[in-house]
Amino acid sequence: MAMTLITTNSETNAASSSFTSSIDSTYKLYIFKFININPATDTADFTFNGSIDGGSNYNVTKTTTFFRASHPEDGSTYGLDYEASYDISQGTGFQQLTENQGNGADECSAGTMWLFNPSNTVYVKHFYSRIANTTGDATTYANDVFVAGYFNNTNDIDAVQFKMSSGNFDGTIKLYGVG
Repeated sequence: MAMTLITTNSETNAASSSFTSSIDSTYKLYIFKFININPATDTADFTFNGSIDGGSNYNVTKTTTFFRASHPEDGSTYGLDYEASYDISQGTGFQQLTENQGNGADECSAGTMWLFNPSNTVYVKHFYSRIANTTGDATTYANDVFVAGYFNNTNDIDAVQFKMSSGNFDGTIKLYGVG
């Protein structure tokens, strides 16, 4: 299956990045590529949510899970951790995709998110992401973050928005259709 580039959002000091006109029934799989996502605010989290009304509201009920592999620069500890406090259980808030992301030039994030069959009006819509990020807290960690879940709604997901938990961000987000 071929990936078709649909659109590219190149953001500079942006409060959010929205995809409001390109998610429709053309493809059964949509892939978002995150390139050099860098927050203005240190230790902010990169987040996302979906919309069923063309982007007027980003508040779709979802259930999610969050885990990560991490390793600090000083090599002291490492691990694979499930983070229940970052999960959403039938909530409508923005889902965290990174953790405590640093805002230094060497602390940007990159990764991918897959959204499956968003125009289907029979089933819930599944998604998952994998993003590498560097933390900006006291001990700098390299993280490999995995988030998965589903929008618990049979309406079509027709818009998606990305933003930081605090402050603005720079970076590029590319949207592809697969089919």
